[in-house]
Amino acid sequence: MNERPPRPRAFRLDDSRIAVDDAPAPLAPAAVIQSQHDPIPAGTQPQTLDEAEIEVEKAQKSGLLSRWRFSLGGILWTGLGGLVSLAIGLWTTDLIEGLFAKAASLGLIGLAFGLLFLGGLIGLAAREALAVARQTKIAEMHVAFAEARAADDRDAARRLISRLVALYADRPETAHARAQVQEAAGAIIDGRDLIDVAERALLKPLDEKAQGEIAKAAKAVSIVTAISPRAILDVIFVIVQIIRLVRRIAEIYGGRPGLFGLIKLARSIGAHIAITGGMAVGDSIIQQIVGHGIASRISAKMGEGVLNGLLTARVGLSALAVCRPAPFAVTKPPGVKDVAPFLFSGKDKGD
Repeated sequence: MNERPPRPRAFRLDDSRIAVDDAPAPLAPAAVIQSQHDPIPAGTQPQTLDEAEIEVEKAQKSGLLSRWRFSLGGILWTGLGGLVSLAIGLWTTDLIEGLFAKAASLGLIGLAFGLLFLGGLIGLAAREALAVARQTKIAEMHVAFAEARAADDRDAARRLISRLVALYADRPETAHARAQVQEAAGAIIDGRDLIDVAERALLKPLDEKAQGEIAKAAKAVSIVTAISPRAILDVIFVIVQIIRLVRRIAEIYGGRPGLFGLIKLARSIGAHIAITGGMAVGDSIIQQIVGHGIASRISAKMGEGVLNGLLTARVGLSALAVCRPAPFAVTKPPGVKDVAPFLFSGKDKGD
């Protein structure tokens, strides 16, 4: 029969009858605490980025994150811009001198208008520079979020969460979500989980709003193209809707693109579409071709409307992927069929 283990008893540490055994316990558990900055043990690999996120990063780097490089085209446009600036400057100087020659009052008025023009030009240039810098920071944040989540870097995740919360600090509708994310930042110690919480609370409502804008633009383009009597009107309307859609999506995610910001954003969107293989990403290309074929049998204009609607939706989805401050992790990236199912079934999303 096995002996019963001794029952625990209380004792004083200064009791002379107590003997202390310095030998280590034979079954003492061993615990090893590894720092975030320690090297990864052999045989384990960090989580890598998925293919969709790698494609978005390539588009970001080829567009918003690209640096200016010397090229023949760049030299050409720099020289042309310098000559045009000098011509405008000489013309303005001659104009003001001519006004002063006729009357001092006319010269002062011309000088005042010139100063107003110069001040407005400097203000517009500063606003454009700030808009481009803001969009570039969002693109850099997107890449950093992907890397932090793949490495499960807690410190980097907390820094990025702080930047994300600050990005939407002036948006009252995000106040509750920002409070949830800040509370989670103090309670969650895992970097990947913290990023996932931020995506669910802060970015998911913005995703739904952006997808609503894409659906609205795709429906408008498909309807107008189907009833428009002139092809040139179709082209103009599609271009205007795409520009408006890209600007609106950028604003939803915190960007404020001006003229040059839209140009750089268009480069990233074009690169994303080219990298992902055009309209085939997220949906079956066969489904799109079949949907267009059925519509074209009914009416050639209806077929053009469906095709233009698909194109608008695809551009909008690329803008969403590029403008989003963080990659899709806990939710699946939307496809054309998710945002514009009416282009396939003839019914609206809410029907």
